Amino acid sequence: MNKDLRIAISGKSGCGNTTISKMTAEKLGLRFINFTFRTLAEERGIDLKEVLALAAADDSWDKEVDRRQVHLALEDGGCVLGSRLAIWMLKEADLKVYLRADAKTRVERIMKREGGTLEGVTAFTAERDRQDRERYIKIYNIDNDDYSFADLIIDTDNLSPAEIAGIIIEKAGTKNKEQNHGI
Repeated sequence: MNKDLRIAISGKSGCGNTTISKMTAEKLGLRFINFTFRTLAEERGIDLKEVLALAAADDSWDKEVDRRQVHLALEDGGCVLGSRLAIWMLKEADLKVYLRADAKTRVERIMKREGGTLEGVTAFTAERDRQDRERYIKIYNIDNDDYSFADLIIDTDNLSPAEIAGIIIEKAGTKNKEQNHGI
């Protein structure tokens, strides 16, 4: 496998972005990049909800996250970049993957990861999706509900992380052969 391969993986919260991106990077021996609002919140010692509120009022938060993740992805060879906008922002990606899952699955996964009540997590996730979409359209003219251009779209509801990573790795191998043979 090409060690300069760049794979971009996107999806909404609870679709498996981080888990799948990390697993794929490990299996391919590539760098894993996942620079997000959560990363900024940790860097600055503030709560994720506070960062999301700040980002709703100030585009510089999104631009900072996106600028830093693309910069990291373009350094030193191949990588797997996992983020909400990776497939839109990393134009140089050799493989663009979109992960999707139904709302119920996403909420269950978020609750397992972060805790909370069904009602609270459902409301928070729906509101975050709405705010994210509005911001992406306003800042970049990107509609994150239109991912039809992705090289690979995977419904993650009934697949294990290992199965999903396997599908991505298989597609990456196919893309790699096509690039090396000029197909």
